[in-house]
Amino acid sequence: MDIEVLRRAPLFATLGDDVFAALTDELTELDLPRGSSIFREGDQGDQLYFIISGKIKLGRTAQDGRENLLAILGPGELFGEMALFDPSPRTATATAVSETRLAGLSNDNLRTLLETRPEVSAQLLQALARRLRRTNESLADLVFSDVPGRVAKALLDLADRFGRPATDGVLVAHELTQEELAQLVGASRETVNKALAEFVQRGWLRLEARAVVILDLPRLRQRSR
Repeated sequence: MDIEVLRRAPLFATLGDDVFAALTDELTELDLPRGSSIFREGDQGDQLYFIISGKIKLGRTAQDGRENLLAILGPGELFGEMALFDPSPRTATATAVSETRLAGLSNDNLRTLLETRPEVSAQLLQALARRLRRTNESLADLVFSDVPGRVAKALLDLADRFGRPATDGVLVAHELTQEELAQLVGASRETVNKALAEFVQRGWLRLEARAVVILDLPRLRQRSR
């Protein structure tokens, strides 16, 4: 297990070595191939998960079959934590968008740790608050931003978390299909493709297979507002 990835995660970063060791001793590793799900909407939840490597998408499916992506998560982030506080069925499906390694922690083990190590509770609440803040921002974007603005903001967010320097810009290997990117911003694939084509024409980015290279960060950031 790559302990260093977990050690840098917000949930663990401020914990003492003894508390961190007690927590990681209870973790179990799981490997997921691309496209496989660790749990599905409606399943009963009894674990939360930390991402060691790869990416996970959280999505929901409407009764008519339409899908919506709630979030794309990467190394150091956690998901499935709602089941710890609410025993209701899972509200989303968690699917690997690339080869992914996870560390699972059972709710029983976490509850025991929370009872003896209150500092873990504070870090977990901060993680939940960050998730809620991101959800609120996404809802506001759906109301106040047009589709190109939402696409620009989504690409910038993916760049902040997964981007790495390239010779002519920032390479963002998001590993999403165009349909998944459209689901992430709450728009049709055709509308998102049109926005991407406009950004390419303006010289702000270059499209690659399941990736983009952002060539003009200031212009893309301005369009996202």
